Amino acid sequence: MPARGERVAPPPKAGGWDFRYADKSAAEGWEKLARQAPGPTRSAYDAIVADPRQRSGRQFPLKGDLGKRTVKGKQLDQWEYEVTGGGRVFYCIDDDERVAWMTLASPGHPKATD
Repeated sequence: MPARGERVAPPPKAGGWDFRYADKSAAEGWEKLARQAPGPTRSAYDAIVADPRQRSGRQFPLKGDLGKRTVKGKQLDQWEYEVTGGGRVFYCIDDDERVAWMTLASPGHPKATD
């Protein structure tokens, strides 16, 4: 539940995608990333809610063990968005609910992808 003083997230546009935190660590990482690189973080948000499956130089599906993840009891595809040279956002796509679930946000390169 959001608390007083926290940033307000916009609701999804009609027919658009919602972007939600899968857990508390993703929310905390997003805040760190937003403080460090606000412009690129906003661009990542806009790209993900516009089309979470858009393939670009910055947005792509993860492979191997990272390619799938269970969120809210569903096995979902997991993607990555390269926010900055090191900053990353991982998210899972729930096509049925039109929700992208943020599973990781970090201003530094995640060790899981090394």
